[in-house]
Amino acid sequence: MLLSTPNTRLRAVRAAMRMSQTEFARAVRDAGAKNGEPNTCTYRHVQRWEGGTEPRGVYLRAIELATGQPAKNLGFRADEQYGIDNQALALPGQPEWRPEDEPTPSSPLTGIWLSRYEYESSGRDGWFSSAHYVMLLQRGAKVQIRSLPGTAPGRLLMDLTVNGQAVTGTWTEETNPGGYYQGAVYHGAIQLLLDLGGRRMSGKWAGFGRDFDINTGPWTLELVTHDTTPDAQAEYNRPVEPA
Repeated sequence: MLLSTPNTRLRAVRAAMRMSQTEFARAVRDAGAKNGEPNTCTYRHVQRWEGGTEPRGVYLRAIELATGQPAKNLGFRADEQYGIDNQALALPGQPEWRPEDEPTPSSPLTGIWLSRYEYESSGRDGWFSSAHYVMLLQRGAKVQIRSLPGTAPGRLLMDLTVNGQAVTGTWTEETNPGGYYQGAVYHGAIQLLLDLGGRRMSGKWAGFGRDFDINTGPWTLELVTHDTTPDAQAEYNRPVEPA
């Protein structure tokens, strides 16, 4: 009888999150509900996964969302295939979208991206820009984006849906506690178009300002690398150099 090899990677990630197995199971349930795929994860599931059992797809996607890490960084094989609807929203007169540099058939957009956006500050009477290196994880039509912690004092989060070349969703930014906005949290909507090569998204964001007026501005994301290993994350876990 062959015994499974313990999954020390998953155990290490959970430990780094300072969660017990019960707390981690709750985080997986919450992630599944947020992703529209409810699950019944308990600490017994976590025990089995850490013991070397592979989770089913519905659990795997929730684990990735809960940890912000791709399956391979968590010690899983990630055999389940995912994809996006290339024809669902093709623009008039344009050919079918075929990514030129697709790393796997399961997650063509997954990687580390450079995020830049511009915003107008009424208090400082001018336009400013902000940039982050972010981790992008794609599972099917769902895209999760989280800024790498060392790229800026604040934190950027995006939850998007891909439909052909259209990428739509929401963003949240927790600003620098020591900066001009003193840790304020802003939310809004965003819509982007993905280029035919699958390496750049560009569009606009919208959101409420301090006085509850609706602001908007340009936003772009450019692929830096498809590599999402811990070494790659460490390389880009730093402030973005000025353009």
